[in-house]
Amino acid sequence: MKSALEQLEDERGIPKEKILDAIEAALAAAYKKDYGKKGQIVRAKLDFDTGKTDFVQVKIVVDDTMVRMPIEGEEEEEESSRAVNPEPLPLPEQSEDGVDQRIRFNPEHHIMIEDARLIKKGCELGDELIFALEAKDDYGRIAAQTAKQVIIQKIREAEKSSVLDEFAQRGEEIVTGVVQRIERGNIFIDLGRATGLLSYEDQIPGERYRTGERLRSYLYSVEESPRGINLRLSRAHPNFIRALFALEAPEVQNGVVELKEIAREAGSRTKIAVHSNDEHVDPVGSCVGQRGVRVATVISELAGEKIDVIEWSADAEKFIADALSPAKVRSVIVNQEERQATIEVPADQLSLAIGRGGQNVRLAAKLTGYRIDIKSIDGEGFGTEENTVLTPEMTETPEEEVAEFIGSASIGVPSEEVTEQEEVAEDNSVIEANTNSEKE
Repeated sequence: MKSALEQLEDERGIPKEKILDAIEAALAAAYKKDYGKKGQIVRAKLDFDTGKTDFVQVKIVVDDTMVRMPIEGEEEEEESSRAVNPEPLPLPEQSEDGVDQRIRFNPEHHIMIEDARLIKKGCELGDELIFALEAKDDYGRIAAQTAKQVIIQKIREAEKSSVLDEFAQRGEEIVTGVVQRIERGNIFIDLGRATGLLSYEDQIPGERYRTGERLRSYLYSVEESPRGINLRLSRAHPNFIRALFALEAPEVQNGVVELKEIAREAGSRTKIAVHSNDEHVDPVGSCVGQRGVRVATVISELAGEKIDVIEWSADAEKFIADALSPAKVRSVIVNQEERQATIEVPADQLSLAIGRGGQNVRLAAKLTGYRIDIKSIDGEGFGTEENTVLTPEMTETPEEEVAEFIGSASIGVPSEEVTEQEEVAEDNSVIEANTNSEKE
């Protein structure tokens, strides 16, 4: 028996103490099925070394305020469910209509306090008194089946609790698993002892997954439900970026470098603002890595998603100007009370500051928490009208609405005017900025 318990503990991660509890509950249920009485609380104690089992009956100490004597001819109340897991006796309550709410006294389940104190001095209401029962070795088929069902149920509960504790203790982190199946766009990932769900909205747009493929994702929610444990995974969550950099950059892992803010449009582009708690450590260089190797590793995990790494600053003007990189900003005027910023850029930098589909300024607004109004030196602008100011809340605007918004007459520079050469220049500027930061 000892080796069997140890094998279960190794295979399912269930402590052998819990398995032993399940066996004892099953033996008690089998004993009560064949030899017990209505309302009787039976418990079993299994000696792990000898295999011997002792059975006892438990009685709850009560008084007249808690129970009433049964009325002649009254049908006995079903209490068999208390045999394995008895519940504490509730305090009596008097209903509004005056009906007696006390529990019916059952001599197999209760013992009056005056009788209990003859057996054990000093016992109080609600205490349990233990009485030995004669051990039995012969059980019928129904009792054996009952014991089997109890063991299965208890082991399932213990395994569920063990898995829940394991993932709850791990907290939010990156997990690696194998794609088990794909149903209606949802990906079910085998994580070993449990299955995680990568729902459609948590996937990176454009990514394709195959059954049997190993996949990294971010565990952001662990919930218990009647059907089991729900592990919610994401590859589109902003904290997935944070966790990936923690894996690649020791400075991030040990807290020397912080990722203060993250603005992400999964599958397309991400901006992160980093800060160093050590003046001798370059936060941008730590994340970019030598020759850009660290940021390149993160980008490869995200199937080519562009990443802008900028230094966070308490100076709002500097932070906003850097957030609009790779565009070169001429001036920044900040209204702290209204959380609004007016940005002036050279004419040849306007489309770069706005970005394709307004993405660059949209991410900058989300990263800094400011409404942003961009205009060029020659008067053209983005968000110059009151009803076209871009706010952080607009970062969730559907693409079709953004396209219509950018193309309106009040903007001055429709997205169609971003040429292929400017798109290439934008990408090259990002690469150059990251490389220069690493060199510095």
